Amino acid sequence: MKQFISGSYRLILAGLCTLLGHLNAHAGTGDVAPAVDSIKHIKAGVLNVGYAEAGPANGEPVILLHGWPYDIHSYDESAALLAKKGYHIYIPYLRGYGSTQFLSDATPRNGQQSVFAADIIAFMDALRIKKAIIGGFDWGARTADIIAALWPERCKALVSVSGYLIGNQQANSAPLPPKAELAWWYQFYFATARGSKGYQQYTHDFARLIWQTASPQWHFDDSTFAKSAAALDNPDHVAITIDNYRWRIGLVKGEKQYDGLEAKLAKAPVITVPTVTLEGDANGAPHPDPSAYAGKFTGKYVHHTVKGVGHNFPEEAPEEFAKAIEEAGKMAE
Repeated sequence: MKQFISGSYRLILAGLCTLLGHLNAHAGTGDVAPAVDSIKHIKAGVLNVGYAEAGPANGEPVILLHGWPYDIHSYDESAALLAKKGYHIYIPYLRGYGSTQFLSDATPRNGQQSVFAADIIAFMDALRIKKAIIGGFDWGARTADIIAALWPERCKALVSVSGYLIGNQQANSAPLPPKAELAWWYQFYFATARGSKGYQQYTHDFARLIWQTASPQWHFDDSTFAKSAAALDNPDHVAITIDNYRWRIGLVKGEKQYDGLEAKLAKAPVITVPTVTLEGDANGAPHPDPSAYAGKFTGKYVHHTVKGVGHNFPEEAPEEFAKAIEEAGKMAE
């Protein structure tokens, strides 16, 4: 009996593996949508990165990067559209999100801007992706911008929501007008011990508030929010978030190994790769005006502003985001 059960189990497992292989092979042909819930893992740099993958194996690689406090589900629909077009999509959880974990407890839970780009370069190396179209919003857009600026040989084309988001501590030390400072209320909250404890205690409530204020015209339902909010339960999420915002205003130092990268970023390097920038006219989060950053993109460049779209552009306007990826790719041909 035990032998029969064991054999049956192997047959079932083999059948499931065959089915999963079939789905992955046909993702992008129009038969099925990519399964963003099917998460893979790969060791890359200091992380074991959790990521979703979709589209034909021989498709042009596209890496999509999420923001805070969102996750890879922001790309559910746009990834499906791109997979049907034949692109091979990779959507990694950033450090501090989802199933991405640090390989060592001794590694600093560092949230400075350059580490996210270094993480993605390590991710590309681990997967042997030489070059990809890279797109993102919020933290993901900043990360994509940094890769395009410092590693242009790895970025075929760029899609960046809210444009040029590379910053530095010196620039961030300058005070803004009161109305602008008000928009960054959570940054100052996170600068306090109270804010750190508050975010730890009310992570999901905090994220829901950010979603609502950053996208006032996006009426997401509870299930949509819960699906992404689960990624914030990562044990390192709070530490990474707090460090990120404290680093921005110079309250904490970054790791010395990234000083060289930050020095280059402090010079606000131009981005030469073909780029499409996107903005929604209903973006309630702090963001620069498109006219302020157009000159930072010195290669082929196009900007689109879309009506009624807020901060989580890929999820609110998946068709427009997918079209931008295609447009950027064609600009690079």
